[in-house]
Amino acid sequence: MRLAQESPRMDEYDERRLREKIETLLPALNERQQRLFLAVEARSLGRGGVSTVARIAEVSRETVYRGLRDIERPGSILDADETVRQEGGGRKPATEKQPGLADAIRAIVEPETKGDPMSPLLWTCKSTRQISDALKTQGFTASHQLVGRLLNDLGYSLQANVKTYEGSSPEIRDVQFQYINSMVLEFQAAGQPAISVDTKKKELVGNFKNSGREFRPKGKPTETNCHDFPSQAEGKAIPYGVYDVTNNQGWVSVGTSHDTAEFAVATVESWWYSVGRQLYPDATKLLIAADSGGSNGVRVRLWKLELAKFAQRSGLEITVCHLPPGTSKWNKIEHRLFSFISINWRGRPLTSYQVVLSLIAATATKTGLSVKSVLDEKNYQKGIEVPDDIFNILPITYKNEDSKLNYTIKTGFKLGCA
Repeated sequence: MRLAQESPRMDEYDERRLREKIETLLPALNERQQRLFLAVEARSLGRGGVSTVARIAEVSRETVYRGLRDIERPGSILDADETVRQEGGGRKPATEKQPGLADAIRAIVEPETKGDPMSPLLWTCKSTRQISDALKTQGFTASHQLVGRLLNDLGYSLQANVKTYEGSSPEIRDVQFQYINSMVLEFQAAGQPAISVDTKKKELVGNFKNSGREFRPKGKPTETNCHDFPSQAEGKAIPYGVYDVTNNQGWVSVGTSHDTAEFAVATVESWWYSVGRQLYPDATKLLIAADSGGSNGVRVRLWKLELAKFAQRSGLEITVCHLPPGTSKWNKIEHRLFSFISINWRGRPLTSYQVVLSLIAATATKTGLSVKSVLDEKNYQKGIEVPDDIFNILPITYKNEDSKLNYTIKTGFKLGCA
């Protein structure tokens, strides 16, 4: 028996009134009267009423359904001879019949703190059936359905693991974020450019499945290759982005070879000469916020060398602020540019470089984000090392010699800048 009619969702006021009614009347009624009362309330709510009443009254849904069957059975409401169990009657809870069952379940679910560290379930994904089998080896009897109900009663639920631990201490992380924020505000107040940079996830170019969905005629999904073999790809797309924090504009160079520091700086330079210096004609400085790892990492010598060359060519004094290790998700380019690019091309196979460029360039938001994209087909070599004699003459000034997360590159470098 199911209630088929529709009912508007209960608001907080109506649910509070129903709860007060149940808490007031239920203790004064016997078992059968309680079922009938709950059934009447559930029927008045319409669809979903059984679940709502069962949840508020803290009874099983079968109890409410039984009351509904009693109501619909002719003469059953007036049947005074129907047996009513005395208080405390009925089947005893499994935890009373089997003392220690609840603690045994806790020990299995949390073996790291309560159970045997050699427990085989420590290294498995614990399902209710696995827990039931483990309980049997300890002398308990509990079906997997009972285990599920007891886990719910004990306050357990299915949960995914959560990314929580960052790479640096909260104090160091907060100080660095505050410093980056203050530098961005300082550059904006002075009319100087402040950008956020990073590499987006590399993508295979070809008729491959792309996560997400898009509207298509019913029963006619876009057909793609069954396997994502790199040998079947036209190549790989390496999007390196520049996000202009002040103007809410993005620039993405799509590389075709390797994600190197040379490629990263080349993207920044192409943004500057194509867009940046038109937006900031009086600029003398440039602020770059970047992750601590990757091609623009804090330890990458080639990144600093290429920036020094760019500073000399452009005449810009370049200040770099690296985000603390393990905090790349807080880089502004991630959630102000890359996330919208991913949304825009979801469910679309990236069949060619032109498709990649078009989808990136078509990315826009209601808050005014605009994006330009270019293809960079230069072959960037991996593994280029910067010797000490060159690195030591770079015009770099560190804010803090200990962390070296923040530094300024002036325009005094001469070697190899032509």
